[in-house]
Amino acid sequence: MFSIVTGGAGFIGSHTVDVLAGRGDEVVVIDNLSAGSTDNIAEHLKSGTVRLVQADLLDDGWQAILDGADRVYHIAADPDVRGSAQAPGGQVQNNIVATQRVLDAMREHSVPELVFTSTSTVYGEAKTIPTPEHYTPMYPISVYGASKLACEALISAYAHSFSMQAWIFRFANIIGERSGHGVITDFIRKLRENPKELEILGDGRQTKSYLDVRECVGGFEYAVAHADETVNTFNIGSEDWIDVVSIADIIVEEMGLSDVAYRFTGGARGWVGDVPRMQLSVDAMKGLGWTPALGSEESVRTTVRAILQG
Repeated sequence: MFSIVTGGAGFIGSHTVDVLAGRGDEVVVIDNLSAGSTDNIAEHLKSGTVRLVQADLLDDGWQAILDGADRVYHIAADPDVRGSAQAPGGQVQNNIVATQRVLDAMREHSVPELVFTSTSTVYGEAKTIPTPEHYTPMYPISVYGASKLACEALISAYAHSFSMQAWIFRFANIIGERSGHGVITDFIRKLRENPKELEILGDGRQTKSYLDVRECVGGFEYAVAHADETVNTFNIGSEDWIDVVSIADIIVEEMGLSDVAYRFTGGARGWVGDVPRMQLSVDAMKGLGWTPALGSEESVRTTVRAILQG
């Protein structure tokens, strides 16, 4: 199997590369290294099992690399929900336009399969929780969520128009080793700077599903092997959720701190576009035979320990 991984030097991308290289795929990573790091795939690069092409999907010159590929894992994206409220143009370009360029390159070079990493934020503030894949209407409340939903629509259209097959995965909060942003890394950074006080955005009652990245990658690889429609769309997450204050408590405990004062900025949302309550239904994945082995609390604790040790 010849696999292309866009964003393969990033968080989820590098864990995907681990799995693909581990099973013997020929792997080429396309990454502009704006968020990713060669450190994440250093062992693969050193061994020669993975090749890195440093390129931006918005530029030209990388498209010919797809010639002969069996599958593209399109993971490269701008995931900054907060930032998208200040500068939406970047998300439109780096998510929607970049995805369209990947699809055009696949069409030009006859690449038959695409795996795409989407997000729970496409659902907006769903009234049905846990939220199933068939939930409607989908009204994203962030530019990030809207950009990913637009990408899903483009992928569906290209798959049906140009004889491609696609797997779309809507992720809960994916966390773990190598994660460079999010509530856990934010809290650890703040507590290292001031171990006596922790600023928590919003009211701390935001409650969401979290899943370890290795479980996530194992889940979407399982679905690719077991689902065979033209376009296959699945949620991936844990079967429970955890609130922000509980995450703070775990981090304080794992850091060996005491008497930490929590200071809340107030309001139900941590930032513009934040969805305060999110849990995805994974019944469709369970119907294929996959069930997440970890819950939110265990995923959080495992991630905290990995970051503190790393």
